[in-house]
Amino acid sequence: MTKKIGFLVGSLRKDSYSKKVAKAIAGLFPAEYEAVFISLDDVAMYNQDFDDENRVPASWTTFRSEVKEMTGFVFVTPEYNRSVPAVLKNALDVGSRPYGQSVWDGKPGLVVSVSPGAISGFGANHHLRQSLVFLNVPTLQQPEAYLGNVTGMFNEDGTIIEGTMNFLKTIVDAYVAFYEANTKA
Repeated sequence: MTKKIGFLVGSLRKDSYSKKVAKAIAGLFPAEYEAVFISLDDVAMYNQDFDDENRVPASWTTFRSEVKEMTGFVFVTPEYNRSVPAVLKNALDVGSRPYGQSVWDGKPGLVVSVSPGAISGFGANHHLRQSLVFLNVPTLQQPEAYLGNVTGMFNEDGTIIEGTMNFLKTIVDAYVAFYEANTKA
């Protein structure tokens, strides 16, 4: 059975470092894992009135359905103002509702933060983990995945340098073992 891992990237920028890192990570999974990139581009902002009044935007229905099919998640996020980007937090909120119908519940997660700065998106990484605890997404604790000074992690052709790829492989291997230990799949 193929294990469907949803990739949620907290940057909408077409050439974002987070997207490049997420694509590299996706390529490191074993063959029985399918990396599914879930677009956050058009997910309407969460407003509980829409659920309460049965006026759910089509983008929520599509998003919730897509996420529900996943068996695990990789969250790759930049840091905006020492926290997660609004688009990623909104995705968590939309997927967690209506109350009691969370599409996240019990599915193993991996958090990777990416930053051109030296502190590696530490704030975003930990703010995201705080939300994932509440959403009951068991999250890989070690090794931690902070990628600081990301601008120096690319070769001239846009590929990620070997040392970083080796680190990402270590992260993926740990996540796969964690996933296997935390799913019924």
